[in-house]
Amino acid sequence: MTTNKTVRLAQRPKGPVKPEDFDIREEDLADPGEGEIRVRNAFVSLDPAMRGWMNEGKSYVPPVGIGDVMRGFAAGQVEASRHPGFKEGDTVTGLLGVQNYAISDGKGVSLADTSLAPLQTWVGGLGMPGLTAYFGLLKVAEAKEGDTVVVSAASGAVGQVVGQIANIIGCRSVGIAGGPEKCDFIKSEFGFDAAVDYKAGNLFGDLKTACPDGIDVDFENVGGDIFDTVLAQMNPFGRIAVCGLISMYNATELPPGPKNLRNVLVMRLRMQGFIVFDFIKHNQEAMTALGGWYKDGKLKFKEDIRDGGVEAFPAVLSELYTGGNFGKLILKL
Repeated sequence: MTTNKTVRLAQRPKGPVKPEDFDIREEDLADPGEGEIRVRNAFVSLDPAMRGWMNEGKSYVPPVGIGDVMRGFAAGQVEASRHPGFKEGDTVTGLLGVQNYAISDGKGVSLADTSLAPLQTWVGGLGMPGLTAYFGLLKVAEAKEGDTVVVSAASGAVGQVVGQIANIIGCRSVGIAGGPEKCDFIKSEFGFDAAVDYKAGNLFGDLKTACPDGIDVDFENVGGDIFDTVLAQMNPFGRIAVCGLISMYNATELPPGPKNLRNVLVMRLRMQGFIVFDFIKHNQEAMTALGGWYKDGKLKFKEDIRDGGVEAFPAVLSELYTGGNFGKLILKL
């Protein structure tokens, strides 16, 4: 009999995630009920938000419960269906969890067009990270032609798309990344106008050189010292879209706040946090644009696909918070 291998949360992590924070189980495979589908997951998306989903406390979604399957976006194939909207063999993506098989009522599950892009891309550039980049840059930061746009974690899943959309709409794109390899890559492959290596030891000066006319839009993925440095170089009436703060996700104590917060006042900046689900009614608009740009060759995606199945999840996830990935981190099941 076929079984389902799952990753369940065993305890609330303290600091960086560890293998003992998870319980990997072999379980009976369930059949779909009326109005449900069973999906054989092929790829699981590893996202910075996963660390926050494991914490107790006020947030935009309830935390993953102790003993629950770890929340995560996945892409796979419908193996059995009792749902009118899906048939066996359909390729789909959605919040299906870190497990080999998922039972779903179809809510939040979308068809993945593998004639347009490979299945794994539907948990990357054409999935939640691509939507996040689109909404954050265009709906939250309201980037416009002629703006200088800075994005941190620029070689990551969201950052790489932000820079390319900025170019498409006529902005100057400046990416902040760690190390010369990543910086060279985002310029040569993604077309960033400039790249700043935060590990080189001269972040303020290098960013000033890359943005001689100041910064109009900051797409913030990191926080900490990087955010402080960008904040000091924002132009009057600049816009900051706060997408992530990965530098502090593993902190056991709250780090110091921004030193340059005064610039929000004197530069009359607008800073707004956002979650991709805030714009769900605009998903079709975003997917039409992203899919069109991808088809026309205006969007490229770098994916860092790891083997090892669900057993590898704890180790691979931890690399996301130390810069060990290069591109969109995906676990192949």
